[in-house]
Amino acid sequence: MHEDTDGDGRGDESGAPSRAVERDDREFLSLERELTVLFRRARANQGEMAREVHPDLESAAYGLLVRLEECGRQRATELAGYIGVGKATMSRQLRALQQLGLVARAPDPADGRAWLVDLTEEGRTRVSRVREARRERYVSHFSHWDRGEVEELARLLHQLNRGMEK
Repeated sequence: MHEDTDGDGRGDESGAPSRAVERDDREFLSLERELTVLFRRARANQGEMAREVHPDLESAAYGLLVRLEECGRQRATELAGYIGVGKATMSRQLRALQQLGLVARAPDPADGRAWLVDLTEEGRTRVSRVREARRERYVSHFSHWDRGEVEELARLLHQLNRGMEK
């Protein structure tokens, strides 16, 4: 690649973006920075919430419990696809959740070879309690926001999540 002498934004010989690109992409650099902070905090919060459900619960398993609470019983393959992990990882996580008494498996009446996973009553109670406490924290943190702004933030985050699925 040739040195960027005409300001076309393709960068220099090292591959670094030119100043024109950096100026034009300031908003994307800000977005990247803010998403990094958000994701880091979300990972930390997920770990805290997992420990609130059960002290021995892995952070990554919290999302499985929330999915089961929201959608009801599902096949392990559906959960693996939603979370984005392989069958072996899903089996290991579900086995751990079963040992903690948070989920149970039952044969799928539509397909005798498959199993459905669902929250136990204990799992449902614990997850609901943690989610309600989290919702109350959000209400507190965003109490100075207009409800329309909260709604707009939720809409934009939904749009972001949908775009990241593709």
